Formats: sequence, C-alpha cells, structure tokens
Amino acid sequence: MLLRRDRAMTAVAIMLDVAFHAGRGTTVSAADIADRLGQARRGIEPVLQALSRAGLLDSLRGPRGGYRLGRPKRSLTVAEIIAAAVDTDGDADVPTGQLQAAVVVPLWNDLEAMCREHLSKLTVDDLVKRAVAAGMRRPTSEPLTFAI
Repeated sequence: MLLRRDRAMTAVAIMLDVAFHAGRGTTVSAADIADRLGQARRGIEPVLQALSRAGLLDSLRGPRGGYRLGRPKRSLTVAEIIAAAVDTDGDADVPTGQLQAAVVVPLWNDLEAMCREHLSKLTVDDLVKRAVAAGMRRPTSEPLTFAI
C-alpha cells in the first residue's frame, strides 16, 4: 500500500536530496545523503539500490563516486519513485474480515488511486522548487568559467 510507507518517504527524500545537492557534473555520496536525512547509511542503502535499479538514480563508483539523478528532475514523478521503492509484499499482515473486505480495502484502494493520480503529476523539479520557496539554500554549483 502506498499510504504510510517509511520506505516510500525515504525514497522521495533521497531523490530530493540528490536533486537539491548534486550539480550537473557532480554526485552526492550515500554518507552525505544519510547524514542530511538523519539516518544510518546502511539503512538507506537498500532504497538507493532500488532507485538505481529502476533507473531513477545513476550510481558511480570510485573515490569521486556517488549518486546523481538518472533523468532530468522534471521527468521524474513522485509516483514512480514510490513504485520503485515500495515492496508490495509487505501488506501480508493487514486485518481480514467481512468489514475489512467490504469497506476498508475498497476505501484504501480508492485513496491510493487518488494519491497515485496526484503524485504522478508531481515531479522532483516541483519538490526542489518547494524547497527553494521554503527558504532552503542550494549549495553553490560548479564555479562559472568564462573564456574570451
């Protein structure tokens, strides 16, 4: 289920962090992402791997390695980020019963459909704009060089 997923929220936070802190030619390390999110690096590694496997993040190895967006931020939707990160098998412990089957499950399916529709229109670029509007300062990007 889409609602109340810690892994989904972590995935969105990771994608926003990478979009916000990585420049065009630079990457963001997993350690830096974990520090800014206030989480352990080993805790976010599975989410980073899922996002990389889905092509939403590019992973670069080596001393200057790290993560960068796999596509332009205006083409990455929040819905696809969540879909890449969420394990749908984790819903095995939901309650069962007649009221659950007749009322709660259909209600939850409707809510998730509405959420998915809204999140499919929201991009990482929109999230970066929200961060800037909230007063977040982006790190300075690569220095500008001019040749005459």
